[in-house]
Amino acid sequence: MMKISVAGTGYVGLVTGVCLAEHGHSVTCVDIDEKKIAIMKAGISPIYEPGLDELMIKNMARLHFTTDYEAAYKDADVIFIGVGTPEKQDGSANLSYVYGVAEQIAASVEKDCVVVVKSTVPIGTNDKIEALIQAKLKHNVKVYVASNPEFLSQGTAVKDTLHASRIVIGVEEAHAGEVLREVYKDFGAPIVVTNRKSAEMIKYASNDFLALKISFINEIANLCEIIGADIEDVAHGMGYDARIGNRFLNAGIGYGGSCFPKDTKALHWLASFHDYELKTVKAAIDVNENQKLKLVKKSRKYFESLKGLNVAVLGLTFKPGTDDLREAPTLVNIPLMLEDGANVKAWDPVGADNFKKLYPDEITYCNSIEETLQDADVCFIFTEWDEVKNFDVTSYSKLMKTPIVLDGRNCYKLECVKKTSIIYDSVGRETVNTLEFALV
Repeated sequence: MMKISVAGTGYVGLVTGVCLAEHGHSVTCVDIDEKKIAIMKAGISPIYEPGLDELMIKNMARLHFTTDYEAAYKDADVIFIGVGTPEKQDGSANLSYVYGVAEQIAASVEKDCVVVVKSTVPIGTNDKIEALIQAKLKHNVKVYVASNPEFLSQGTAVKDTLHASRIVIGVEEAHAGEVLREVYKDFGAPIVVTNRKSAEMIKYASNDFLALKISFINEIANLCEIIGADIEDVAHGMGYDARIGNRFLNAGIGYGGSCFPKDTKALHWLASFHDYELKTVKAAIDVNENQKLKLVKKSRKYFESLKGLNVAVLGLTFKPGTDDLREAPTLVNIPLMLEDGANVKAWDPVGADNFKKLYPDEITYCNSIEETLQDADVCFIFTEWDEVKNFDVTSYSKLMKTPIVLDGRNCYKLECVKKTSIIYDSVGRETVNTLEFALV
């Protein structure tokens, strides 16, 4: 067992801390927000993440929460940095929170320790953190700096951490690598040990490759619509090729969240800073931005304008299993609907409260899918929640004034929709039950 401190209690920091406690380590989680600390001390997670609350309660004897970073860092064996690196206006990563924690560590540590950067940071940042800590150390101790990027997804973060596909460790000294091997010895995942810059690049290259894969299949889907092919059959056929794989081949209205948009832009910015252009990454960014508007563009086939229409929105978050709205397509589409003069009603099982903070009065928030669809002229599906995928498709025509369903996540099988009277327009597939509509 090791004494571990974790800076930050967001998706990365809190999940890391709780999962380390699950494996027997004594973990202190540090945050500047006293309200969050009080909530966590009561065994309640401040973020929506399935399974996290239960795991917190189970390990409360080994979990500690505090705003006192000096006490948390001074005698820790290992200190994880898991604070945010949000995107700046120019696309680069904002590292102020990471550097701020590094300065606190330098001022507080009183014994030799390993500082582990788990936040997603540009290549070379670990070197800068090491230099900063060495320059500001207050005590005569040895501090090793290691890169240990996370590969978790929101909605499955606990599973992704406890049952990781791999654990990547970037070190410049053997001792730091040995310490982290000890930290992760019971996780049962393959361990990749490399230098720090390679570890930092593994994180960006992995996320950007997945973003590329999503943008690629979305472009193929757009072409499928034009030429009459079916993207689901195409993706199914592609997925049997082991060199391609069947994951991240679901066509839709683009990726969102806290990782892919930020990480693609950050790596593109870093390349540009060094006078090199990552053309494929730039293309993925451009495709994704255009894809977010696909449903609104589809609506123009049926209506000249949404003015005065009752618009139903199913799903607000960027994907199911999370209440996170970061880079969600709804943040682009709903303002356009409101600007067009639509009456918007929206449903989301966990994301509505967060959306209310942005649009408290402009749209109507509903407690059920049925309530949202009542008397609607058109329905937009933005998030593939199970409640949406399992919804009886015949109910659309029963509840809606005009049963036009624009599905950005391909929630329903076409053969099921063809048995109904709804007009169903999805991504990369034929439009079902097309009728001649008088433009509104």
